[in-house]
Amino acid sequence: MESDNWIVQNLYNALKLWNSKLKEIWQLISQTPDTFKDGAIWGVIQNIHGALQAIAYALLVLFFVVGVMKTCGSFAEVKKPEHAIKLFVRFVLSKAVITHGLELMLVFLTIIQGVMNTIMDTAGLEAMTKTKLPDEIVTAIEETGFFASIPLWAVTLIGGLVIWVLTFVMILTVYGRFFKLYMYTAIAPVPLSSFAGEPTQNIGKSFLKSYAAVCLEGAVIVLACIIFSVIAKANPSFDEDLPAATMVWQYIGQVVFNMLILVGTIKMSDRIVREMMGL
Repeated sequence: MESDNWIVQNLYNALKLWNSKLKEIWQLISQTPDTFKDGAIWGVIQNIHGALQAIAYALLVLFFVVGVMKTCGSFAEVKKPEHAIKLFVRFVLSKAVITHGLELMLVFLTIIQGVMNTIMDTAGLEAMTKTKLPDEIVTAIEETGFFASIPLWAVTLIGGLVIWVLTFVMILTVYGRFFKLYMYTAIAPVPLSSFAGEPTQNIGKSFLKSYAAVCLEGAVIVLACIIFSVIAKANPSFDEDLPAATMVWQYIGQVVFNMLILVGTIKMSDRIVREMMGL
């Protein structure tokens, strides 16, 4: 229902922004870093990753030597065939992890992307459900006189401002996940080189666990959006017999509450994943 009323337009604009960013999120979570922004950022990240591999190879030797010194009581132990083979295998595998680390990370990201696509297909949702302003609210606002509409101005201004803030917090969090994926990929060779030494291998393990957590954040965001979409299908309830300001306040309160749940879940997606993985 279209309206030229300033108060209605204020609510329309706030909800329009919210719906547009939800649509953008729905598109973002179905993308991978190598396709985001036509791959321009990914090309730079690949170059940085390749440049850091040279440093990682030097650190590989350093971590390997430190590991040998700390795990072997004397040089005689290194001369034992079983111990020498173990050290040789560790060195070769560590070098392979650095050389093919990017491919391994992309494989894991592809698996998580498949998980997210499965969740979306199972839910049967192709797009986010839009949050709409009920016609009853529009009619009540338009029928309100000038002096009676003064409280409505305050209610809609506050409600619209809250929706704008929640919208930008939500979209910034989703974009932040992409930035974290880029950062992990770019700097990956350095922490992965720690696998060369047994005392330092926990650095590499922690890095891979953290990377997995960032990837899984996408699945939590998908689930949060799906739950919100189901809730948004049912219009918020309000009493049409109440004054327009009270009725609008009831509507905005319920809409903002649902938005807070979604934004809060997306904002805490990293914490949720880390609790699931015991990090």
